[in-house]
Amino acid sequence: QVQLVESGGGSVQAGGSLRLSCAAFGYAYSLDCMGWFRQAPGKEREGVATINTFGLTSVADSVKGRFTISKDSPKSTLYLQMNSLKPEDTALYYCAADFRLSTCKEGSPNVYAYWGQGTQVTVSS
Repeated sequence: QVQLVESGGGSVQAGGSLRLSCAAFGYAYSLDCMGWFRQAPGKEREGVATINTFGLTSVADSVKGRFTISKDSPKSTLYLQMNSLKPEDTALYYCAADFRLSTCKEGSPNVYAYWGQGTQVTVSS
């Protein structure tokens, strides 16, 4: 199957930057959709950004202009560059993936087959 392992989370002051990484193991070459989600305490998991196998990206309005999703296909690694971080960006960030191209369009986290364990991002004011 597929295993996803996130890294790169941490604590940063508002205005700072972090880069999250997600390494995919297993049948990673078949993953047509990969994305980042986040979940803050007491809130539902929300989509942050997605990228499909053709490199088409989608970014949530709340992070548009600040976050960039990218993928290193040969290494099967997904990235999320986060700049100008705000306290409201504080959350547990998850990497998700699926074999279906259509998953990237659906938006709901429920349609993703594979999930990482999550990495904590804390932004202080």
